[in-house]
Amino acid sequence: MSEPLLEVKHLCKYFNTSGGVLHAVDDVSFAIEKGKTLGVVGESGCGKSTTGRAILRLHEPTSGEVLFEGNDITKYSMKQMREMRKDMQIVFQDPFASLNPRKTVSEIIAEPFRLHRTLTNKTEREGRVLELMETVGLAARLVNSYPHELDGGRRQRIGIARALAMNPKFVVCDEPVSALDVSIQAQILNLLKQLQEERGLTYIFITHDLSVVNYFSDEIVVMYLGKIVEYTSAEQLFAHPVHPYTKALLSAIPVPRVDAKKERILLKGEITSPINPKPGCRFAPRCEYAKPECFEKSPELRETEKGHKVSCHFAEQF
Repeated sequence: MSEPLLEVKHLCKYFNTSGGVLHAVDDVSFAIEKGKTLGVVGESGCGKSTTGRAILRLHEPTSGEVLFEGNDITKYSMKQMREMRKDMQIVFQDPFASLNPRKTVSEIIAEPFRLHRTLTNKTEREGRVLELMETVGLAARLVNSYPHELDGGRRQRIGIARALAMNPKFVVCDEPVSALDVSIQAQILNLLKQLQEERGLTYIFITHDLSVVNYFSDEIVVMYLGKIVEYTSAEQLFAHPVHPYTKALLSAIPVPRVDAKKERILLKGEITSPINPKPGCRFAPRCEYAKPECFEKSPELRETEKGHKVSCHFAEQF
């Protein structure tokens, strides 16, 4: 493995609530090589989006390290982070909520140039905006349109163009296609893939859609209630899932054939509260293989075979 562009070590993000401390992200560690994609999957509320935002310091991490090109950016000042924004960007889930409704397409895409005080020449700036619009497949005639005049696919293309404005090295894609129609999803995914190949971009791709993450990712992290339960290559995860939660997720993928027979794994039991969690495996109350040890001691994320990490006391038995 070459030197990673991004390395996350023991990242935690907790929120204080009226009921106690919410462990949204708890001891998460992974690394991404330059030009690769790490998929992050799991149910809603498992901490996927919070992880992405904590890496970019849109949420300040509670503890842990985020090493970008070997430098721990959690120790950076706000001024240093402003400079880092050129290299680290995000594409948000909701393409309407993430755009200013009072600004035109041109003004939205040009916003990074204003914030970073680059391309102060109006003609150069307008030329760059049109270039970015062409890159993401937006017609030049839409340059003075407003977000509410466009469909979801075009809005998301605006968000992608804005993210690309400063030529970043790393982009967090936070469920970028979940709010779009299926046909539009394919177009946006193909666009992101093409941009990665052309620009050498490194992605974290956050989604709850396993079919999408299989197509898009080199490696996959499966999260459950703030913890990583499995971490391996996309190929290995789909060929040989180990953690009972991963197996249940994969069994839920629909098979597009009328005569297909597929055994669904139905999870029973109560979901553990992420507020002031007790020691033990957080998946244990829903796991059919759980033993007393699972309720007493939290399992570590460990390598069960080369390149395959699982957080389970009895992973070798599956």
